[in-house]
Amino acid sequence: MTTVTATSSTRFVDSADGTAIAYDVTGTGPAVVVVEGALCQRAMGTAQALAPLLSELYTVFAYDRRGRGESGPGSSPYAVHREVEDLVAVLEAAGPDAFVIGASSGAVLVLEALRAGVSVRMVALYEAPFIVDDTHAPNDANLGAQTQQLIAASRPGDAVKLFMRTVGVPALGLMMMRVMPVWKKLCGVAHTLPNDYALVLEHQQGEPLPAGYLSGVTVPALVIVGGKSPLYMKNAQAAVAAALPKGTLRELPGQTHMVRGRATVPVLREFWGS
Repeated sequence: MTTVTATSSTRFVDSADGTAIAYDVTGTGPAVVVVEGALCQRAMGTAQALAPLLSELYTVFAYDRRGRGESGPGSSPYAVHREVEDLVAVLEAAGPDAFVIGASSGAVLVLEALRAGVSVRMVALYEAPFIVDDTHAPNDANLGAQTQQLIAASRPGDAVKLFMRTVGVPALGLMMMRVMPVWKKLCGVAHTLPNDYALVLEHQQGEPLPAGYLSGVTVPALVIVGGKSPLYMKNAQAAVAAALPKGTLRELPGQTHMVRGRATVPVLREFWGS
């Protein structure tokens, strides 16, 4: 196991297609790579929630997925395997035997990396946003194309609105968000939403996960779901855990799709054994 000591600073690593991927490193101890979900970046997302507590015992590698924050937009057309290559580049910087945690679409990206044979020590997956049964209506399979059209028409706010409505943000909550400083930040990365749809839409159609979908993933995996999350999300996490040969399902009482450090970090430490 590699132990790293570092302080926070922006660093860059080149992905396989030459895209510069920005990351920072905080803490001391075994390496943990954090993979963000839709509309998030290392300065505003899961890493911000987890790093203050994780960095007490781990070296946290938080990176901007391509097209976000300080990372490049990509020197080749988007494809899921390009994002897997980005993660691989960060993992190489972190060193062998890194732990990985992915949240929401970031959890799906971690799964895709594992399916591609990427080697890590252990992973945690926080609410991969699948719809695998009839407890939630399927998401429109054309959401990615619709969002791309909005981006092409210079309507990032409408792209974010469409996403927020899709994930169930109530009208009042959406109205409040639009007058808050965070709205500008969300619109600034709206152009990456089609990338997230490319990751998740296939498994948001109300159908069970395909046979053998995760059968080749042998790394120990903790699948986390919030106790206050809707039934469809709980069912999806149960399905992911069951499909993973070494999957363990854990429900966090009182939690939702938003990652909270004080609720999540103790569970990660218990699972990772430190």
